Amino acid sequence: MLINNINYRTVWMQDTSVYMINQQLLPHKFEIYRSENYIETANAIKTMIIRGAPAIGAAGAYGLAQGALQFEGENFDDFKKHIGEAYEALDSARPTANDLNYALNFVKSKMISLNIADSKMRAFELAREYADWSAEVCRQIGEHGNKLIKNNQNILTHCNAGALACVDFGTALSPVRMAHYSKKNVFVYVDETRPRNQGSSLTAWELAQEKIPHSIIADNAAGHFMKNGKIDFAIVGADRIAMNGDVANKIGTYEKAVLAKENSIPFYVAAPLSTFDINSKTGDDIPIEERSEDEVLYISGIDEHNKIKKIRIAPAESTAKNPAFDVTPTRYITRIITEKGVIKPIKEEIERFVKINISK
Repeated sequence: MLINNINYRTVWMQDTSVYMINQQLLPHKFEIYRSENYIETANAIKTMIIRGAPAIGAAGAYGLAQGALQFEGENFDDFKKHIGEAYEALDSARPTANDLNYALNFVKSKMISLNIADSKMRAFELAREYADWSAEVCRQIGEHGNKLIKNNQNILTHCNAGALACVDFGTALSPVRMAHYSKKNVFVYVDETRPRNQGSSLTAWELAQEKIPHSIIADNAAGHFMKNGKIDFAIVGADRIAMNGDVANKIGTYEKAVLAKENSIPFYVAAPLSTFDINSKTGDDIPIEERSEDEVLYISGIDEHNKIKKIRIAPAESTAKNPAFDVTPTRYITRIITEKGVIKPIKEEIERFVKINISK
C-alpha cells in the first residue's frame, strides 16, 4: 500500500522479528511495531495492533515461524509440542476470523513433516510464501471486483477491509483501488464503524493516502444516503463465511445489508476462498467474539497538544455489550468476490469453488 508515497506491506518478517503497522495509533501516528517472539505476535493480534482477517492470518504464519526459529533442543517430540503451544497461542488470539486458522495450518502442516533443522531453515520461507500468496489473492479480488464497478459510482464501505486488513491491496477496498487506478471516477462513503472506528480511522486514512475521493459518514447515516439515491454499490469484507453463504463480518454489516436490499442496492462481499469455513454449515456455527466493553464506553482521539488520549463517553455507572461481529444471512448478499471469480452465495457454488481452492 502507498503510505507517504512509499510502498509498505501491513506485516513482514526480518530475522526472527515480525514487523507490523501499528493500527492502534492510526490515523494520528504512523509507527511500526516490532514483535520479537510468537507470544508478542499473538498479543499483537489479540490487542488489534494488527487486525483484519488476511492480515492476522499472515501475522499468525510469521508467528509460527518465530516459534520454530526460537526453539532450542534436539528432540523432535519436544519440537512438535513447542510448535503446538505456539499454534494454540496464536490461534486463540482472535476466534472469529477463519484466515488465522487457515494460515497456521498451512505453515504447521509443512513444518512438522520435516526434521527440526529443515523446519527451522524453511520456517520463514513458508510464512513468506503464505503472505505473498495472500497479497496476490487480494490483487486478484481487486481485478474481478473492478469489473463490477462502473464509472461515476458512489460506493459504501463498512469497517476496514483495505490493505491494512490484509498483507496488501485489501479485500473490499481492492476493487475500489483497481477502479481508481483504471481512471474510473468513484466516490466512497466511509462508515465510521463504531465502536473501534475502523472506517474513520483506517479506511479513510488509506483512501486519503491514495487520493481516492471519499467522505466519512456516521454509521446511522447510511440508510439516509441509500434512500436518497446517493449510493450505487455496497462492498464489505468478511471474517468467516459459512458454506451456505452466511457471512460473519464487523458488527453493523447485517444492518447495512438489510438497508441495501430494501433500497435495491447491490451488496457485495469481497473475501479470499480461505475465509470460507468448511466446518460451518450456516452462520449459526460461527463463533462471535465478545470484546471489552471499554471499546464502547471509551473513545480515543488526539487532543489539542497532539497527544492520543482515551476518554470515557458514557456514565460511570453504565456497562456495555460489545459483540465484535454479526452474521449477514445469504439472502441479503448479491455476490461474493473471490480470487477465482465472482460467485453466487449459494451452497452448491461455494462448495465447487472451495473444493477448487483446497485441491490447489
